[in-house]
Amino acid sequence: MTIRLLRTADLAEKIRQKTQGKEAPLIGIKPNLVTPSPAQFGATTHPEIVEGILLYLKEQGFHNLLILEGSWVGDQTAQAFEYCGYQRLSEQYEVPLFDTQKDTSFPVRCSDSMKDLTLHLCSCVSRIDFLINVPVLKGHCQTRMTCALKNMKGLIPNSEKRRFHSLGLHRPIAALNSCIRQDFIVVDHICGDPDFEEGGNPLIRNRIFVSEDPVLTDAYACRELEIVPTEVEYLMLSQSLGIGSCDLNEALITALSDPAEEDKSQTPLPALMHKSLRLNYATEELESCSACYSCLTQALNRLDEEGLLRILTDKMHCRFCIGQGYRGQSCKDQAFIGIGNCTRSFQKNIPGCPPSEDDIYNFLKSFISASC
Repeated sequence: MTIRLLRTADLAEKIRQKTQGKEAPLIGIKPNLVTPSPAQFGATTHPEIVEGILLYLKEQGFHNLLILEGSWVGDQTAQAFEYCGYQRLSEQYEVPLFDTQKDTSFPVRCSDSMKDLTLHLCSCVSRIDFLINVPVLKGHCQTRMTCALKNMKGLIPNSEKRRFHSLGLHRPIAALNSCIRQDFIVVDHICGDPDFEEGGNPLIRNRIFVSEDPVLTDAYACRELEIVPTEVEYLMLSQSLGIGSCDLNEALITALSDPAEEDKSQTPLPALMHKSLRLNYATEELESCSACYSCLTQALNRLDEEGLLRILTDKMHCRFCIGQGYRGQSCKDQAFIGIGNCTRSFQKNIPGCPPSEDDIYNFLKSFISASC
């Protein structure tokens, strides 16, 4: 599927035009390996798609290739490379892997409308001649969805990832995309989880699509997830910065498969999609990182399915405080349960950076048993 798409889109000619005949342009391939999780769980880019990109590029005479990624704070990229099948790709096709978590960084001032915002980018970005983004189309517990634009967060250091959350995510994501230009996008829409960026509830779609406009790509992703684009703030901010267009009515969409056959392989959107957003009533979130917030949401979802969450929220009047904004704050009220190391000064705290889903779930379940 990938090779057919790239041949139809004539990616090789786009690379030659962009690099202006450079003898051996460095082509960066950026998958989404947010956590060590198999692609069939719905969180990470299928290695087969990246393998198709490598085969196509080598067939076209491009051999100066680099797979680069930085997992989210709390996970190690090296583990994701190994567990998700990218170490095998690296060895088989002699393409190096680059862990951006271990890279140096440099400051860059954003576009004019955000001139007061300076971001730090991984140094490898300055060496890439042509960047191929390979995101997973999936939901996100804080921003509703994630696809092309948000996947660029893997090209900033961990310290900057934490700062993005303190800045509210949306504005810095838009600003980041005004600094880093994605030259081509190959979207993994095989089985992305429509609810959680960490996966676990994959939704079978069996699609791959390509684009050159990250804003249009994410607008199309919103349509696939039945989300109104105006509900995704960073998408609208990116459009206002001139990064791309959200107007699908003006888009030329070419399908290479028979829509009738395609529909047979698709699972309908689940009725409980975006349940994570409906669990927000139980949380007091203040600048939390995605990894921590996702673990809390997954744990609360499990408790909700067992009918236990309402015991905590309605009978015990508990609230769950999470995020960097709670650093240094103390709380002796045991009804306010701190999640993660940022709330270590709370009398009732679940430690970890981030605490695992199981740690949160087991702690809260034990808390219910001890209190009832």
